[in-house]
Amino acid sequence: MAEAQDIFGAAFKNGSATFLARLVGNDGAYLTPAEVAAAEYSAFLLNDRDPDERIAVLGHSAVGLTVGDVLYDTLQTDALWTVDSVGYNFKHALEVAVYPAFAVAGRRYLVEYALTPVSGPVILVRFRVNVI
Repeated sequence: MAEAQDIFGAAFKNGSATFLARLVGNDGAYLTPAEVAAAEYSAFLLNDRDPDERIAVLGHSAVGLTVGDVLYDTLQTDALWTVDSVGYNFKHALEVAVYPAFAVAGRRYLVEYALTPVSGPVILVRFRVNVI
């Protein structure tokens, strides 16, 4: 079983963030757009004192994404990816022009992506964001 783990980062209050990840499918191979039927994300304000409490952020709940816009056929290596030389295959820049995603400085947020594969269980990708 693959180990579940959140990806940690920081963003400015009322700013945007670009989320990058290297994703594998249920077969262990790098995930491609052809293997994913649907994608969506939700953002939540977290309560550091209660790990079960999360409040949906207005305008950022179950937002549908075009799979081909966020998932690549090949791994990307560019200046955005600083983790290693292998690269990423998932990228999404949060749109905040109408609805801010990170309105409270000093708090943590969770941005959770749900990728529905053509077959198999939903793949969750989670980013914990510390807002400064």
